[in-house]
Parts: sequence; structure tokens; C-alpha cells
Amino acid sequence: MGVSTYTSDLVVVGLGYVGLPLAHEASRSGLRVTGLDVSRHVVDGLNAGRSHIDDLSESDIADMRVAGFTATSDPSVLRGAQTIVICVPTPLTAEGSPDLGAVTAAAESIAAHLSPGTLVVLESTTFPGTTDEVLRPILEKSGLTAGRDFHLAFSPERIDPGNPVFGVANTPKVVGGHTELCGELAAAFYGKFVRTVVRARGTREAEMAKLLENTYRHINIALVNEMAVFCRELGVDLWDSIACAATKPFGFQAFYPGPGVGGHCIPIDPNYLSYKVKTLGYPFRFVELAQEINARMPDHVLRRAQDMLNEAGLALSRSTVLLLGVTYKADIADQRESPARPVAAKLADKGATLVYHDPRVSEWQVDGRPVPRVDDLDRALAEADLTILLTDHREYTPELLLERSRRLLDTRGVLRRATPEGPEGRITAPVARDGVQVL
Repeated sequence: MGVSTYTSDLVVVGLGYVGLPLAHEASRSGLRVTGLDVSRHVVDGLNAGRSHIDDLSESDIADMRVAGFTATSDPSVLRGAQTIVICVPTPLTAEGSPDLGAVTAAAESIAAHLSPGTLVVLESTTFPGTTDEVLRPILEKSGLTAGRDFHLAFSPERIDPGNPVFGVANTPKVVGGHTELCGELAAAFYGKFVRTVVRARGTREAEMAKLLENTYRHINIALVNEMAVFCRELGVDLWDSIACAATKPFGFQAFYPGPGVGGHCIPIDPNYLSYKVKTLGYPFRFVELAQEINARMPDHVLRRAQDMLNEAGLALSRSTVLLLGVTYKADIADQRESPARPVAAKLADKGATLVYHDPRVSEWQVDGRPVPRVDDLDRALAEADLTILLTDHREYTPELLLERSRRLLDTRGVLRRATPEGPEGRITAPVARDGVQVL
């Protein structure tokens, strides 16, 4: 099939935090891009020039539209695609097992419209074997054979929402093909708009690479979270210890404690690997232990809050608690798996009166109940019996927190971030006033 017969160089299936930046970068490179999404709200918004993710502005969407990008919910656009990239969600079921419903639904739609010569790439995070054991058989219902009539590959997404330095173009892209030729064609495709493409041996190795990245982070975050629980009782300033250890130029990478883990990767992805390992009859104890430790952190925050109020002669059940930041990560609006939600639920269960402030979230609910949003931050800091910093948005500066809050629990270490070494060789600053504690 000649290139001239294709109506799209690329169809991106799923226009969320992964698919839309991919479509944007591909459009910038000159490719003809079509976006396919089941949400009419998303499709209509994009066609009207509106962005629904943090990393792309309305100006970016306008540039995509000028370059020929269109969004649709009509799967017939798949028939004319030279390349199809699947970027749909892979969440967990209520039981904690992989939910591949969106992947299989996308695969069924593609199979119904698959043309000879098309390259199909899965980017959604999943367990090793999914591309070959789940995706390929569905696509081959088309009557076409992978590696002969169409090309198949896996390339793990590496989107880091809110990262001002690394995006699609300058983050190395791992690619694993169903066959050697599949891998070559997928690498050539991504090479049109990604600076560095890394070839994995096959689809399983590429699938495992993404799980390894996030399992590594998950386990190391759990390590410092557990240390945060007992270091206080040992009289150890963990933030100072981490800053000191991080001066070693080899063999150590700094991770920091917090109120839990959130986002679309760390709380979810390691479970995909654990699930696959369990099918072999083995427990994956590292992942299971890390999940247990990180899931306990909201309880630790609750205990610290109760202790701080008790020391001031106040009961949590008669106190107003101000929560600063309810997204899972600083300076973005994404609330997926945010630890702020279980922290708030536990505080509410103990009778606390909750209010919140977040410059990127206008309305917020916990267990179906709305939490009042404060607009006057200075006044709220002065009036709250306790303020808990849960997300370190740039607006929450150390100066603001120290000068305005009555009592503060900083769960993100904003007040203890390492700084360049001073005249005495210190790299962290001590908290400068009573009524302020760092997790």
C-alpha cells in the first residue's frame, strides 16, 4: 500500500495525559494526526480549541488544529491510518487486578478497521505479555497476521505531567517489536519526533521496562516513608540525613517521604507486575510490602495531626483543619489517586471540620461530600487550628507557611528542602518556629 492512500499518518486512540501530548508532538513534526476518543466532551472540546490537560494550552491546541489535527469518536478513521497508537487507561479493578477493558475495546475497534501494512503500537502500561497474548489475537480477528500483514509493537509511555524540562520529544522512547521488522518500523515512526529511540529486544522487555521504572520508585518511596515513621521516635532528622546522603556522587538517589503516593503510575503500575508474578505461583513481596507501607501513610499523617493538636490542648473533633493542595503532584490539576483524599477522609471520620485551598482545583469532594474551598488563603491560615500541607504547589512558599499559619504540618518537606551549602557547610535549614512540624 502506498503512503499516498493513507488519510492519516497517525491515529491516536485515547486523548488523555498520554495520548494528547503524543498527538501534539507528532503534529509539530508535520505528521497528519487524527485523535480518537470515546468521550464526546473531550472530542468536542478539542475541536473547539480547548485543552483538558495541564501540559497543553489552548494555544497548543490551536497550533495542532492549524496543522490539520482533528478529534473524533468515529472509529472508521482507523481504516485510513498508517500508524495507530493506543493510549487508553489501564486502571485496577475493585479487587486490585489489571483492568484491560479499555485496551481490549480499542483493539476490537481497530480489528474492525485494520488495513494491511498498518503499524499498531500499544503505549498503555500493562503486564509483560499483553501485546502478544491479549492485543495480537484481537487484532488478528481482522484476518490479518501480525508481523506479516500488519506491524505490532509496544512502547511504554513516559509522560511526567507538569514536568517543565522533559516532554515527548526529549524523553528517550523505548520500543519493542513483535518481530525485528516491527521494531524497526516502530523505531522509525517515533524517530520522526522523538530525539532518542531505544530498541528493546521485544514487546515483553519493553512492557517490563515501564513496570521496572515505577516499581523502583514505588519501593524506594516506601523505604523513606517507613523511615519517616520511626526516625522521629529515634530523634533523627530524616530530611537532613537524606540531604547528606544525596551529596554522594554515586550509588544513591534521593527519595522523599510524603502523605502517600498518587498519580497514574506509582499506585497502579507495580500491581500489574505483581499480578503477573502471582500467575506463576510466586508472591512479589517487595511490591506487596511497599503497597502496604505507602497505604499506611495517611494514617501516619492523621496521628501526627492529632498529636500536634493534643499538644496545644485541642481535640481533633473540635478543630478546623485546612488542607493545602489536593492534587497528587505539585503545580498540576490532576487528582488521580491523590493521597489528599484518604487523608481528608480519615480526618473527617475523627470529626474534624475540613476546609481546603488549591489554586488548581475549584471544587473538591471526599466520599461524595463537598469540602468547602477557601479563597482568602492568608485569613484561612491564620484561623485554622491546624494546616496540613499535602501538595507542594509553588504558591505555598516557606515564607508564607511560616509567617501566616497558626500550626502547620508540612508533609512535603517544603520547609526542609536542601539548599546550596552555606558557610557552615549546612545543606538543610532547621524549622524556625514553634507549632510547625515536618513529616
